[in-house]
Amino acid sequence: MDTLIWALVALVGTAVIWKGSGLLETASARLAAYYALPDIVQGAVVVAIGSSFPELSTTVISTLVHGEFELGVAAIVGSALFNILIIPAAAGLSTRKQLRANRDLVYKEAQFYMIAVAVLTLTFAFAAIYHPVEDGEAIRGEMTRWLALMPVGLYLLYIFVQYQDTLDQSQPSDIEGIAPGREWLRLGVSLIVIVAGVEALVRAAIQFGEIFDTPSFLWGITVVAAGTSIPDAFVSVRAARDGRGITSIANVLGSNTFDLLVCIPAGVLIAGATVVNFSVAAPMLAILTAATILLFLMMRTHMVLSRAESVGLLVFYAAFVVWISAECFGLIDWVPSLPPATGAA
Repeated sequence: MDTLIWALVALVGTAVIWKGSGLLETASARLAAYYALPDIVQGAVVVAIGSSFPELSTTVISTLVHGEFELGVAAIVGSALFNILIIPAAAGLSTRKQLRANRDLVYKEAQFYMIAVAVLTLTFAFAAIYHPVEDGEAIRGEMTRWLALMPVGLYLLYIFVQYQDTLDQSQPSDIEGIAPGREWLRLGVSLIVIVAGVEALVRAAIQFGEIFDTPSFLWGITVVAAGTSIPDAFVSVRAARDGRGITSIANVLGSNTFDLLVCIPAGVLIAGATVVNFSVAAPMLAILTAATILLFLMMRTHMVLSRAESVGLLVFYAAFVVWISAECFGLIDWVPSLPPATGAA
């Protein structure tokens, strides 16, 4: 009975996030049009930050309210994997034509995202090296505010690069029928709605962990991650159907860049410091790196994402879910410091 109740809570939370993200997406898009931002900046920064607010809320709520920073990190990495594998695949399969990219998207957005993964890995490594925490087999370290500023600084550089693009690609603003004050108010309301939905999802993940005797990490990297990524999925699929493949993929890459460089450090910056399990974080970031390289290679071939390649991305994600579930249920032990289910063999 408890399982059914918390499954319902998770579904309601996801629906609330979807509704709030829809309001946020509309307000963000209209404000971007009002301020005359180029398409790639709209996709990679404005819409990406808007649709990534659920992930930001997840880290903050998990860390401050529930003391579960690891759950927040799991949700962010799981969301990044969902974004980089499921969303491009869904976008590619939802349109009759091949999903097209361009050199700017592949060589700037994709490669900058790879740098973001590397910098976050270095940040976790520095925490383990310079602020080690003794904890048996696991390699743990305390992530301080100063370390958290490293990825945030890189994101500020990303914003600067996008700002330069805005100057280089100035375009006329479309302000007809747009009242900026009303759109900013709509944006504020949407943020409150999203926070409520995220709180429901995080609570459901923690309860699932207790009900099934599994680490909340498993539910964070699957259930919470998928729930918070739904806004990105709708944005990208709609863009793909409208023939805007570049905006579709730019939203995914920009959203992931924001997730890694801002959402994860946010909890640390607010809390002051938190302990990172590098023995778990490193394998997860390695999987994320492999998924990113896979998408990069697929986009680089003829600058399109074919239907066969879209299916390949889905297979990769399914394999990941099977693997991480087997780890958490104690069927395999490739990540020894990841705590398995209590009743696992």
